[in-house]
Amino acid sequence: MEYIKSKDIYLLMRDILKLINPTLMEHGSRVAYIVYKMLQEENRYEEFELADIVMVATMHDIGAYKTEKTRMNDMLQYETRDSMAHSIYGYLFFKYLSPVPDLSKVMMYHCRDYEKLQATDYAYKDVAAYVNIAEKMDIYSNTMGAQFDPRMFQKQAGTKLSAAGLDRFYQCDAKYGIFSKLKDGSYKEELREITGYMLFSNEDKKTFMDMLIYCMGFARESMVLDTVTTICICEEIASRLSLPDQERETIYYAALLHDLGMLGISQEILQAPRRLKPEEIKHVRTHVGITEEKLKNKVDAEVVSIALAHHERGDAGGYPKRLNDQQISLQQSVLQVGDVVSALVNKRSFREAAPKQQVLRFLNEEVAKKRFKRQPVMALVDSYDEVMTHVKQETARILKMYQTLNMQYQQVSTKYKI
Repeated sequence: MEYIKSKDIYLLMRDILKLINPTLMEHGSRVAYIVYKMLQEENRYEEFELADIVMVATMHDIGAYKTEKTRMNDMLQYETRDSMAHSIYGYLFFKYLSPVPDLSKVMMYHCRDYEKLQATDYAYKDVAAYVNIAEKMDIYSNTMGAQFDPRMFQKQAGTKLSAAGLDRFYQCDAKYGIFSKLKDGSYKEELREITGYMLFSNEDKKTFMDMLIYCMGFARESMVLDTVTTICICEEIASRLSLPDQERETIYYAALLHDLGMLGISQEILQAPRRLKPEEIKHVRTHVGITEEKLKNKVDAEVVSIALAHHERGDAGGYPKRLNDQQISLQQSVLQVGDVVSALVNKRSFREAAPKQQVLRFLNEEVAKKRFKRQPVMALVDSYDEVMTHVKQETARILKMYQTLNMQYQQVSTKYKI
């Protein structure tokens, strides 16, 4: 079953990163469009190859979400300082976590001076050179406004920037009106059209979806732990209920995506070292609507339905739709249990993690109040220790990947003397 189309993988990743920092992701989209038009004019790549390059060009600054959190909204300051740190982290992020590792060095090299880059043995070095040109054109045109002259970069031709690449850009701007389309937003439709040529296998899609977990960690690393914990608990419950494979897979994707709307909630509120005030709770609850907005018409409707119901309760005391027990499916109930147990067993800014007996007591009380369905709760309660052992193993695996990324980042940074 196809839970998400290839082009929607791209759109979902873009929208999630836009929730974290819209300035950087909108810049990425404009850069991708410029690179796309330059390469399209050369007629060197097939449409599906161009689509993959558009994906990477859009995400070319993804490492900055990790290394440049304090500078991302000042694009000129961000561009003019040493950019090797975010280039390295972005390269490692895509190398280890994406299904297109061969394109990851575009991120590594996109800020390298062309006179050094041209000596590099890399099949996509011209793409990296084009990203470098596109990035500068976008940042300086937005910063300088009417005073910007794209010919100002001609003095860097052959040294910092590719001379052939600059000529190609000037040609494309004259032919297609690149700056005009960037200004009025009409470029977005062309960008959307090329994403229709993205061809990812189901395995590739799953790899991208799993990568989204790590993307959420750019905003708050605890989101990674919470999401992985929820997924593991849901998988264990679904297995013990002997649900069909397709239903289990649907629950998996719903658990992965259910809280992405939290990226649109104030981090100050989410990390407040106290219990939240009523108006803050009301704000936090809007995350379900944000999740719906980002998933609707991109992800399978059943996945979305399960994800949006994770705060509903059988006594109609949940939100946002106040569904009752008859309106809540077993799959939705599995996620409800997984989400609440994840919240209990993971530490919060205002409390420690709940011990086993407290969690079990809470679950049994919720069943008695008819807020949770009995089947998923009993499936968890009866195998609690075994389930939580699996959760511990899986979270350790995720943390190991974080450690690998950070270790590799330090090693490469040392090599380049960052």
